[in-house]
Amino acid sequence: MSRRVEEFRGLAQASRVRLLAEVQRTPGLLLRELAERPGLHENNVRDHLIVLEDGGLIARRTVHTGTRGRPPATYHPVTAPGTNREAERRIERAAQHGDLLRRIEPAMGREDLDPDTLHQLDTLYEHLDDAGLQPDLDDVNLQIELVPCPYYDLIDRDPSLVCRVHSQLIRDVLAQVPGRVGLTLLEPFRTQDRCRVHLEVSTRSVSGERGLPGGARVAQHPGDDERTGADEHEQPQPERV
Repeated sequence: MSRRVEEFRGLAQASRVRLLAEVQRTPGLLLRELAERPGLHENNVRDHLIVLEDGGLIARRTVHTGTRGRPPATYHPVTAPGTNREAERRIERAAQHGDLLRRIEPAMGREDLDPDTLHQLDTLYEHLDDAGLQPDLDDVNLQIELVPCPYYDLIDRDPSLVCRVHSQLIRDVLAQVPGRVGLTLLEPFRTQDRCRVHLEVSTRSVSGERGLPGGARVAQHPGDDERTGADEHEQPQPERV
């Protein structure tokens, strides 16, 4: 399955990763509010948001104020396919591909998973593959092996931020499709060249929810202990999330 350049671009710059983190943390921010947080110029933020939206990573909603002029827009995570056309295309593409593979190889996948839940896994695989993470799905144990993030080193001040962004993206992608699978744990660098995603099946659909009840964890990155002492007395920088 080939990766799409658009989504790979979406997370290929540190400023865009920080903006996406802000949208995930505080959905519904305006452009000017997003520009204030990472300390970027509004024009640069606008360009970054366009790339994120085109990659199916955020959704823009127009705010009707009843006054003259161009109405402002707020920015949100994509937790439903109807809010972003590219996310909707990904779901359709993933379901078609997954259904084709299961027709060719009927033994593939778990028999106890309903079609919606299988399509959740198809869509998550497509997202991770688009992002350049080379997913290897164990759909029996509901684990996904990933290569370490190809743009992880972009966030030199807070590399675990990238893992938190990916963790929330996984939860949001799963929420876009009716089904019962949710994220429980993201293990960064469990080996030198591998990360692992842990999923579980709920008793009910998690569609529209940002993860299973109780949320999910991101395991501590191996280098976080070394940074803790060094960062305790540093003054926060404008661009840091």
